[in-house]
Amino acid sequence: MTKFEVTILGSSSATPAHHRFPTAQIVNYNQKYFMVDCGEGAQFQLGRYGFGYNKIDHIFISHLHGDHYLGLVGLISSMHLNGRATELTIAGPPELLEIIDIQLKYSQTVLRYPLKFIPTQTERPEVIYRNSEIEVETIILDHRIPCTGYLFKELPRGRKIIKEYVKQFNIPPDLIPHIKEGADFILPDGEVLPNAVLTVEPPKPRSYAYCSDTIMTISILEQIKGVDLLYHEATFLHDLLQRATDTHHTTARQAGEIATMAQVKKLIIGHFSARYRDLQPHLEESKAHFANSHLAKEGFTFEIGQQ
Repeated sequence: MTKFEVTILGSSSATPAHHRFPTAQIVNYNQKYFMVDCGEGAQFQLGRYGFGYNKIDHIFISHLHGDHYLGLVGLISSMHLNGRATELTIAGPPELLEIIDIQLKYSQTVLRYPLKFIPTQTERPEVIYRNSEIEVETIILDHRIPCTGYLFKELPRGRKIIKEYVKQFNIPPDLIPHIKEGADFILPDGEVLPNAVLTVEPPKPRSYAYCSDTIMTISILEQIKGVDLLYHEATFLHDLLQRATDTHHTTARQAGEIATMAQVKKLIIGHFSARYRDLQPHLEESKAHFANSHLAKEGFTFEIGQQ
């Protein structure tokens, strides 16, 4: 099965605390690396967990609170200093491009590699990346400033042809794509070999939803329904519900409730307030409403599609 996994680089909200760095993640799909948010210290964490700068070709920024993007310009600069030549694509709020440009302007830095910028918007979800295997779609969240999550979805594959039958029935190579798409095969004597005999069902497409800073909102439920893995912020415990509401954040209990309502397979909670050293109460509070809950511990890798 194609590798599809998420590695946590940072899980703290607002400031580094208790050996936790601000938010950053790496999504690895078939050895193609996507970075999701880039908080302070992200490039240190990349080295710590074995991800080279030049493995990353796309960076998705959710919003313009510093704990989600203040590591970005440093990373861009380090890529430049380390001789990167390939294009880097960054997606995020339109104003982010101005922030990047002004930093490069006043440091008199002319990047050695092309930088492509994709502005996001918060009116409706949109696909901002697609290749032959996977696509990335924005999720409109409800925070104090414009904020988008990101939904990574495998694209459906054709049926898988049984190799032994290719040799046994001498199936021409140019017919194999058609058989994968559902065609039958006709033998020289006119006998029809049904597609269902020649092929097997492809693996079910997998998905990962990243829900950055947001108040609890049911508006995202239909879009994230049934995902294999959901990351949802859980900044506070539920006894600070009013604080969460005032700051447009979510509690661990609410994250568990969202996971249950969306019928997801597995939940990761993160973006923990610096007031909490011990995160076990977060896990217990979330598990009380969604049993398959896990903490976004730094350095942990979650395989998508495995329970």
